[in-house]
Amino acid sequence: MQKGSLHMHLFNVTGEPLSWTFHYKILACVGSALHYLHYEYDQKVVHRDIKASNIMLDSDFNARLGDFGLARALDKEKTSYAEAEGVLGTVGYIAPECFLTGKATQHSDIYAFGALLIEVVSSQRPRTKVNGFQFIVDYIWSLYREGRILEAVDKRLADDYDTEEATRFLMLGLACSHPIADERPKTHTIVQMLAGSVAIPHVPPFKPAFVWPAMMPIDDLSQATLINTTPHSISQYETNWGPLSRQNYSGYADQAMA
Repeated sequence: MQKGSLHMHLFNVTGEPLSWTFHYKILACVGSALHYLHYEYDQKVVHRDIKASNIMLDSDFNARLGDFGLARALDKEKTSYAEAEGVLGTVGYIAPECFLTGKATQHSDIYAFGALLIEVVSSQRPRTKVNGFQFIVDYIWSLYREGRILEAVDKRLADDYDTEEATRFLMLGLACSHPIADERPKTHTIVQMLAGSVAIPHVPPFKPAFVWPAMMPIDDLSQATLINTTPHSISQYETNWGPLSRQNYSGYADQAMA
């Protein structure tokens, strides 16, 4: 991988930014790799740590998704959850439901890919404080609401980028970052959206509120209670997604332990 990591190119402040022609190439490669893991490999695999530093580039800037240290094959009996438990990964790429269930899913990989999409176009880390926002995705949502989403594009590019593609990538990033897991697009659709052959799904102007899953299997619900009753887990959840209702939390815990 002669060109090193994607992270190195995005945040090399002394060098030239990635040419816009490489933006689509890299994102398309990663999208295809994720689709392969989720649906085309012999076992369904959840990567659990998609981020710029885990994407390596060859001499032609073809991207390879690497570092499978946290990756897990999906449990054959529970096709939606990864075998390993615990909120692992990198803050900013971790989907909100992971702080509740403590388990990774294909949906949580999609969330991380959404963070990556925004990161590639903006050259801003997912956990970036800007204009009063703690995370870049919330800032992008505010720009979209105000009709100024292209202001998120890496300023180093000046006008040397495709405005239609940049808008599509940022909007897809928001769609993949939907707080409700089931609302995120699937990988096969993402590949088509990146290519522009399928329209981006409707993205609401205001970021939807995170809704706790109403129908969760009892064993998963109990495990979520054990994970989230720790002060650290509650604190981490609130850092990323705002205050957690103690009354609702207590009721949820009582239900799980019943």
